[in-house]
Amino acid sequence: MTDTTTTDAPIAAAVAVETPKENAPRGRRPARGGGRPRERAPRERSEFDQVTIDVRRVARVMAGGRRFSFSVVVVIGDRKGRVGVGIGKGADTALSIDKAVRDARRNLITVPRTSDGSIAHEVSAILGPTVLTIVPSPGRGLVAGSAMRTVLELAGIGNVVTKILSRSKNKLIIARATIEALKQVKNRS
Repeated sequence: MTDTTTTDAPIAAAVAVETPKENAPRGRRPARGGGRPRERAPRERSEFDQVTIDVRRVARVMAGGRRFSFSVVVVIGDRKGRVGVGIGKGADTALSIDKAVRDARRNLITVPRTSDGSIAHEVSAILGPTVLTIVPSPGRGLVAGSAMRTVLELAGIGNVVTKILSRSKNKLIIARATIEALKQVKNRS
């Protein structure tokens, strides 16, 4: 009779270990401080929309090999007439984008627009090898390409036809030339 009690005890202990606890949480560990998980404060929404138009990986050769960094071009605007172009360089893309947005905020311009969201008159600009023209065209919508389209969209300008006469396809130069052209717009009342 003693033999059956000794064999029943290990089986009972094994069964007790295998049964799951009913009150244990499933799939989530408790927070380190005990109790409930920590909640983040809501992130502030910027008044400006931002679009990254160009990302370049730049390498410089050092004694131990190549060192890589990133160059980023960002356009910001509120679609109500304010727009800016900025460039940022850094070790990773997130840092570069932050720097570019800060640079774009420093270089904001305000463009006078007509009631239909167009510009009052034709403007053109030359910056380096880039020559471009912006012509108002009522009812036509935004007819533009390359980085010029992004700058005009974020400025809130529509109903214009544009032309880029350029030997360069560099998006930074085209965006900056567009800003130079928009600086020439006068408000006709």
